[in-house]
Amino acid sequence: MMPDSLIGRGMVDPTRDKEPNKQGMPPLPHKRITQASRILLAGPRDGTLRTSDGSVVHVPDGWALLEPGDATLTRRVKAAGPSWTVQEKQGRRTFSRGVWAPAETISRIKAELEEERSTEAYAKKRQSDLVRRERAQEAYVEDFHAAIITFLNFHPAHGPLAEKLARLVTTHATPVGSGTVARTRTIPIGRRAEAAVIAWMRHRTTGYDTMPIARVKGRRREVRRMLAGRSRELLQVYRSGPSTPEDCPLAAAARRIGENP
Repeated sequence: MMPDSLIGRGMVDPTRDKEPNKQGMPPLPHKRITQASRILLAGPRDGTLRTSDGSVVHVPDGWALLEPGDATLTRRVKAAGPSWTVQEKQGRRTFSRGVWAPAETISRIKAELEEERSTEAYAKKRQSDLVRRERAQEAYVEDFHAAIITFLNFHPAHGPLAEKLARLVTTHATPVGSGTVARTRTIPIGRRAEAAVIAWMRHRTTGYDTMPIARVKGRRREVRRMLAGRSRELLQVYRSGPSTPEDCPLAAAARRIGENP
């Protein structure tokens, strides 16, 4: 039996959780883990987490879960000492499920932050930051709209359609918190604009949303790549000259949205 003093310091008791899992298989081995700052996954039961190799660890005694939502509080708690960040991956996106840290640390920093936020100086700074972010967002929306126009590069005869398409895609893709490719800073704005247009066309000019796709690894990516190729071929028609494709799905989509905003 492991001494309680070690368990209380964040070590795993090897005598705990030896029951089989839901599939009747032997449980995964527990892993000894110290109270260092690290990133973990949700565990099979309350008070447990998983390491990247699948081992189950127990939350140290005296720790509490700080729910996500207050970035400043979370940042200060993580900077104050050891903490375990819980993450969950859904598709290509990773979501925070909170931070485990000593309960006393969370309570102390939360009280300090509440006192700080109650001051007039903080209120003024908050308002100043809000104005600055709004101006930055307005500038980004303008830049993104211009990047879409540049990517489309339609023949002058199709200028009105290019302008409308750029406006529709920009409105959809640029809101803060939208989670679209337009909000990432890891690729140049020109590539963001291209990806946003192709994604908009995939949902508005193809049958992608109702298309039956086999649940085979890589199949959905293949379908998206195929539809992206068709979308680029359609865009090229509008770049080449004044003629308009008969029954064009792009023009029809823009027209539908204009009639039913």
